[in-house]
Amino acid sequence: MTSQLITALPPVVAEHIAAVNAFDNDRIVATFAPDAYVNDDRREIWGIEAIRKFMAKEIVGDHVTMDVQEVIDHYGDIIVRAKYDGDYDKTNLPDELILTNYFSLRAGKIVSLTIIFTQPSPY
Repeated sequence: MTSQLITALPPVVAEHIAAVNAFDNDRIVATFAPDAYVNDDRREIWGIEAIRKFMAKEIVGDHVTMDVQEVIDHYGDIIVRAKYDGDYDKTNLPDELILTNYFSLRAGKIVSLTIIFTQPSPY
């Protein structure tokens, strides 16, 4: 089986989401490997210190919350669709903002996280 819908999150992803929802930057950062990267809205944030600054300003600082809608395991990579809310600029965003989070995990840590506002495909 290549992809499967799952209900239980891997522990590090569950901890990441719980830390985001608790606005706890230290806990968020602890879920990442030291050389991890985050790609958010086509911006690459490389390394733990840059991730710490990004999360402090744009996730914790904007009181972002994630409400998980769907979880897919695709060859060991975890895809999480979540409804986002917070105090960020919502100009030109839909009332219900669903972002897709692509997590790659190694040795119990997040090594990459890509966050994308995906659109339905006509295919």
